[in-house]
Amino acid sequence: MRDILQLRFTAVFAALPPAALASISPANPLKRLARVLGYAGLRLVGNVFRPVHNPNNLHGAVWLYVVSANNYDALEFIQKARPDAVLVAGQAKNIGRYNATVNRLSLRRKLLYYWQFPYAFFALAQTEGGRAWRFFDFIFYAIGYYEVYRRALRRHRPRAVVFSNDHNDDTRSLLLACRAEGIPTAYVQHASVSANFPPLGFDLSLLEGQDALDKYRLCGPVQGRVELVGMPKADAYLARRNTAPAVRRVGIACNIHDPLPALTAALVYLVAKLPELTFTLRPHPSDGRNFEPLRQLLPTLEWSSARIENVFDFLLRQDALVAADTSTHLEATLLNVASVYFRFGTNPLTDDYYGYVAKGLVERADNPSELAEKLRAYARHKPADLYRRAAYYNATLGTPDEGRSQPRTVALLNEWLESPHQQP
Repeated sequence: MRDILQLRFTAVFAALPPAALASISPANPLKRLARVLGYAGLRLVGNVFRPVHNPNNLHGAVWLYVVSANNYDALEFIQKARPDAVLVAGQAKNIGRYNATVNRLSLRRKLLYYWQFPYAFFALAQTEGGRAWRFFDFIFYAIGYYEVYRRALRRHRPRAVVFSNDHNDDTRSLLLACRAEGIPTAYVQHASVSANFPPLGFDLSLLEGQDALDKYRLCGPVQGRVELVGMPKADAYLARRNTAPAVRRVGIACNIHDPLPALTAALVYLVAKLPELTFTLRPHPSDGRNFEPLRQLLPTLEWSSARIENVFDFLLRQDALVAADTSTHLEATLLNVASVYFRFGTNPLTDDYYGYVAKGLVERADNPSELAEKLRAYARHKPADLYRRAAYYNATLGTPDEGRSQPRTVALLNEWLESPHQQP
């Protein structure tokens, strides 16, 4: 259980802004208890009465395990390239627009393992102290995943399981279940990683670049074979880099970690100081806050819906990006969109969380005035070679394989799956 919940018990997670934590784990213990009871009633009991009917045969297939629409997008090209590959998720997992098409692993028996909860809670309280109490809801949610996933693996005996997330509780559970059942595992990185992630523990890991490997080495011992393949999801966009010599359109990417008052104040300042620029706000798809007052306050502000518009399509409409801690900085730089790191929050443990400023990928602005000055400078001239800064993060940049990360990934997976030690 400590392995499954590794990220939840890190100092950086415990120090997240209250607004960010409230959406997934309320500070009030009674509210946490209410959420746990709701999970037990709607999810656990609900699963018992909800049969699973899958569109594909899971037996002996290569499972592409997803926990979000972003994961689905990151692995779908493998499913298209291999007729034996199927996209799989937990029974009630929200995969957004792909809910109806993804195959499901039954969690009906998860309810049978909740007798373990008191033992798990008190054991974790011994090692994690007060954080076990603060996040008892996460412990509750994680119970039973490992056992039901081992049962699913024994029933279907997949040829291998490919992951695109390595730190969620259900993902960690399936990884541990695969190890116990002798099922080969592979990992395709889909977003920037952090040194706070669990150690890399897959049989084959296909990472985007040296940055990811260096960070995983900080997480702990790296197991299995590792290859650097570039960024598969960016293949179709690299040839469409921004060639504008000056900035006219500025995207602002935000998420639940960015306090709304600070975000609002920064936008009001920028719109007033730089009326010649067009600003577009793009909240993260999981950000459910009420932005209507901001719409009323700044009627000239444009908007991008992350539920509708792909992040690369959004960036193709921008000349510059302003954001705090998000991998959108890397995606912007790859498209030669000028990117500026600006923090709306004050949590010291997440300052330059991905190391983009330290490694020279993006510039930093520490206050609205400095941010406006940097944007004003880019409005006079935007360099044509900003994208070269991303070579440390994308191994194929500037090589013959640039824009061919998908076929490179598929070729490596095929080679690995066909190797003698992977044969059943």
